[in-house]
Amino acid sequence: MVSHNRDAERDVQELTALLDEVIRTQEPPEAFETVVAAREAALDYRHDRTETREELRELLREADPATGNAVARAFTTYFELVNLAEERQRVRAIHDADDAGTLDDDLDAAAAELAETPERVPEILEDVCIEPTFTAHPTEARRKTVKAKLWDVARYLETLDERNLTSAQRQRVHRALHAAVTSLWQTAQVRDRRPTPADEARNVLYYLENVLLDVVGEVYDEAERALSEELEGVEVPELFAFRSWAGGDSDGNPYVTPETTAEVLERQREVAVERYREELKELSGVLSQDGRRIGVGRDFERSLALDSERFPGITATAGERYPNEPYRQKLRLMRERLDRVNDVRPGGYESADELVEDLQVLRESLAANGADTVAQAHVDPILRQVETFGLYLVSLDLRDHRASHTEAVTEAFERVGVAYDQLDEDERVELLTDAIAQDRPIVDLSDREECSETTARVFERFDSLADWHAEYGPEAVDAYCISMTEEPSHVLEVLFLADQAGVVSLPDYCAIDVVPLLETESALSGARELMGTLFENEAYAAALAARGGTQEVMLGYSDSNKENGFLAANWDLYKNQRRLADIADEFDVTLRLFHGRGGSISRGGGPMNEALLALPAETVTGGVRFTEQGEAIAEKYGNPDIAERELEQMLNAQLRARQRALERGVEYVSDDWSEAMDEMATAARAAYRDLLDTEGFVRYFEHTTPITVIERLNLGSRPASRSGGERTVEDLRAIPWVFSWTQSRCILPGWYGLATGLDAYLDGGGDLDDLREMYAEWPFFRTMLDNASLALARTDMSIAAEYAQLADEGDRERFFPLFEAEYERAVELVLAVTEREDVLSREWLRESLRQRNPHVDPLNLLQATLLGRSDRTPAGERTLRLTVQGIAAGMKNTG
Repeated sequence: MVSHNRDAERDVQELTALLDEVIRTQEPPEAFETVVAAREAALDYRHDRTETREELRELLREADPATGNAVARAFTTYFELVNLAEERQRVRAIHDADDAGTLDDDLDAAAAELAETPERVPEILEDVCIEPTFTAHPTEARRKTVKAKLWDVARYLETLDERNLTSAQRQRVHRALHAAVTSLWQTAQVRDRRPTPADEARNVLYYLENVLLDVVGEVYDEAERALSEELEGVEVPELFAFRSWAGGDSDGNPYVTPETTAEVLERQREVAVERYREELKELSGVLSQDGRRIGVGRDFERSLALDSERFPGITATAGERYPNEPYRQKLRLMRERLDRVNDVRPGGYESADELVEDLQVLRESLAANGADTVAQAHVDPILRQVETFGLYLVSLDLRDHRASHTEAVTEAFERVGVAYDQLDEDERVELLTDAIAQDRPIVDLSDREECSETTARVFERFDSLADWHAEYGPEAVDAYCISMTEEPSHVLEVLFLADQAGVVSLPDYCAIDVVPLLETESALSGARELMGTLFENEAYAAALAARGGTQEVMLGYSDSNKENGFLAANWDLYKNQRRLADIADEFDVTLRLFHGRGGSISRGGGPMNEALLALPAETVTGGVRFTEQGEAIAEKYGNPDIAERELEQMLNAQLRARQRALERGVEYVSDDWSEAMDEMATAARAAYRDLLDTEGFVRYFEHTTPITVIERLNLGSRPASRSGGERTVEDLRAIPWVFSWTQSRCILPGWYGLATGLDAYLDGGGDLDDLREMYAEWPFFRTMLDNASLALARTDMSIAAEYAQLADEGDRERFFPLFEAEYERAVELVLAVTEREDVLSREWLRESLRQRNPHVDPLNLLQATLLGRSDRTPAGERTLRLTVQGIAAGMKNTG
């Protein structure tokens, strides 16, 4: 059945023609002519109609500042529009495959696999909980204003594609589309100010409020349908929970203050309460049943009577307005309780559980009256919303660097005459354990007069935590993540501060999960000792028991990769996940892994469903968390159809992974495979570290990538480096590190060391057939190589060579041939192991890159040209910053 009026080719052609028309009317003729000439020159080179890029280089070198800016804007806007066309095509593909019953990785496939072991299904459903965690990490290059205009364009494309319009209606839509593109062209692409943490939180809230609140109910509905067709009597519990760092992540960001966190918490509650109020008002238009013709049941009558006692005046008014309409009367009183959640007046809902209880009473009454379909269609979606999002919308994590807590604890103990900074690790653990067990507080967190700036900030955060729990409920802020955790004392310091704040009172009460973030080689290799010490610790064991016996551990993909390189980092993470599972099993603790993934391959990115299925079986306990960052949030959750598909794929993968974990227990990995990976990882790490430690490498990086531009781009509220001193790789944050290499098309963090590692194995007596067997039968190895393939495919060494010309001759001759050799050998080996003719297995992605590359080339060459000029004007600086945005849009990837 044809359900769409258009296809991607038509969308791209019409949007390109429309953009050309706008540029022609908005810019001087020479600017438009240069844009067209640059496009043709780039296409000629990519399609082998010319042997060099010299014509394109010459065009860009000779362009005056205004023309150069027009070129940058033209290709940036082109990619913004083409990305919408690709998104629309993805929606078409989802719809068509759904109609044809050929959708891969859907919930029907998951239900069919679960039905093979029906006795395990209740346990699997009870165990599984998927927790996407939205972060404010600065990888979203587009301004919010620009995104709003692009959403308008997307809406017009959807209208043209999915609605049968008269010629007059179609003409009006095309006129509106033209107006939107014109407005987009006239809007500044680059931010003039750095976004605040509150801005970042509002960005996250957009996707929650406008997409996920609606989509979640549809995913649950689909899960219930799919499971009911395979199994009888299955109850679907809560399977999703959404979390956020926006407004709570203080690591390296002095602008995230307790005032910021309080503002975000208040706004989140306002969004949730207002949405539920709107839903109940709409439900009131549906539930007009005549009370004289139906019986509502005792539970409903009792619930309505309780509300009547709370609000006698409102009850009388509701009775007059809705005579003999008990459901509408109840809904009016429920709305009153929602109105009072943010009010000093009594009677408001104290928790989401109370609202859930009212909705369930309503639902059961409808079902008893033979109106179960009404309940399913109109009440169940609201129930799922409230069960998933509560009255707080998303649970907020707090996060800070371990050094901040150590400084605060040191000053706290100084006040009572204890030199904490002079103690060794065992002594610190003993002191903190005793202090947590002590009933009498040691430090007054409200006394911050003589504290350092860091300590005052930490004290204020923990002091405010108790207030937030009282105001919004403990579940609104129930996790504290510690960056760069290395020692048990780093975890106990946070537990101690929470104890001093009154949100921990052992052995009976602990209202916060303390989550160590392991991201360095030393932390990962020492994970067993670190967690074993904590599990044996009297205070921590009591806190863990009070939290239900589940320990969450976060794994840092970004910094691990930056420190060790792609192959070694992936292997370290895999091995240490298994070690963590072993130690948790030994101490009868449930492990929940929190995967700190970024959008790019080198920061743990890649298809989420494949990543979940590739996790070691013993780590798949059912609950799983992972970060969603920057442009990945917009790509996954900006469109409702795509968001629903993403959630269904995640749920498919996690349900199947949990079933397999219960069936298999521990994942079997042969000693030969482990030894092969050890050999590969050792060689790859050595090659990567040698590169980073080579004299001149940082200088080469600064000269041949736009790192200095990215640091000034106002992408996010957090500074790009951890200190303001001389640049080092260690000091640089992982996001700008990866972003810079991606811009120059030498995506070194995604593959450097891979070829060296594979060759070390083969040169040491390993066999190519063994690697092929590992690829065919070991999900970890297959996923790792497939992800490396994505980075290799996006790399373009001919473009990277343009940037290499910006380096000093000695640095260029030292490094670029090394990169070329490693890249070319990596491609050769990946093709040999996977037995493919192309590094990419996905035809649609190959075609997308083929179509995109010619249009990215002018932006890359313009950027390289501007980077090579020491006398850039302010206009040239603005153009340079715009090329960063354009390349990010063209690559559909930043950091």
